[in-house]
Amino acid sequence: MSLFEDEKYEYCDTFFIYLKDENRPTLSAVHEALNALGQRCVVENVREQDGKFESATIKFASDCSAMDIVYVSGPEVKAQLGEIKEDLRTLTLAQDMQHALQKMGSCESRFDIFHFEEQNPNTEDEFLDPGGLLTVVGAISSICDGVGYDPQSQDAI
Repeated sequence: MSLFEDEKYEYCDTFFIYLKDENRPTLSAVHEALNALGQRCVVENVREQDGKFESATIKFASDCSAMDIVYVSGPEVKAQLGEIKEDLRTLTLAQDMQHALQKMGSCESRFDIFHFEEQNPNTEDEFLDPGGLLTVVGAISSICDGVGYDPQSQDAI
């Protein structure tokens, strides 16, 4: 079940990890990377295709957050990368963002990371902590030589 269907969670935003098709991680590599995060995250609804990671739901109770991760490939990824490049064309980019944009240009696929906030009346004073999201983006990016991207800030993460 997707978090979009769970009324305990409210959708916040979407992040991406761009990668080359040949670097798509295996299910076991993703399990290993997420298990290294320790007990602060719970991984559910894991799916694979031909041994490669396809999708999962990850929950961080201590951060009041969760995320659905889905693999996407095909022409829509290249089209989106073209739009990003065009959007960033007029901006002065830091050296690391220039490098990330160049690396993203050779990518054919991505992971969509849909970020959700847990709706709990007992934690209404709590705020959405992006720590879990940033940790997952870092863990998955490192095993697939990918580039994490935040479209809201137009920055690599």
